[in-house]
Amino acid sequence: METAVEIKDATLSFGGTKAVDGLTLTLGKGEILGFLGTNGGGKTTTIKMLLGLLRPDSGTVSVMGGAPSDPAVRARIGYMPEIAYYYPYLNARELLSFYGGLCGMDSRAIRSRTDVLLEAVGLADAAKRPLRTYSKGMLQRAGIAQALLADPDLLVLDEPFTGLDPLARIHFRELMRSLRDGGKTIFFSSHELGETELLCDKVAIMKKGRCFYQGTVGALAGDGERNLERIFLDVLERG
Repeated sequence: METAVEIKDATLSFGGTKAVDGLTLTLGKGEILGFLGTNGGGKTTTIKMLLGLLRPDSGTVSVMGGAPSDPAVRARIGYMPEIAYYYPYLNARELLSFYGGLCGMDSRAIRSRTDVLLEAVGLADAAKRPLRTYSKGMLQRAGIAQALLADPDLLVLDEPFTGLDPLARIHFRELMRSLRDGGKTIFFSSHELGETELLCDKVAIMKKGRCFYQGTVGALAGDGERNLERIFLDVLERG
């Protein structure tokens, strides 16, 4: 299997605190990784390294075989932050048109992708409403559409389930699985253990900058004693 994300012994400190401490992690193309951990565990710092916004003090971070800071590599990454601030008087179509322009997409491609994505995330009927009228869950769906707009090879999603109602969560899981089946790689940070176990191929658990557990979701199946929740609690106790 080809590698989409490869982090080798990456360490990054702020002052005297190691935000990420010797992280090694590999994610193959067409896989979904659930990146779990406590607040302050190093998840956000890791995501910023994947996006090329931060560089490790030591070790390496590679995305699609290149440096995340390389514009050609960045063009292959779609990102949705945990909290996105959008101009409230734009509607969803205008939002995607704006971001498509930032990505260098031509107007025809933007219109075509916009129609497909708004339908996929369940916003087609609300596409002309201003974003200030959207619920938190609807804004989250708009963020997912924005992350997918340029048809990226790697999706980096920070807490994508926040604000989604049960039906929207089901639709989101179906969308992520279809993207994976189409060869996309998905790296998402979450506190939702149940959703992670339902959706992911792999999980990694962070605490205090260190990765205490990595494994496949399939390896968690068994007698119920080693489900993701149990492993997560064990990691917190050991850490």
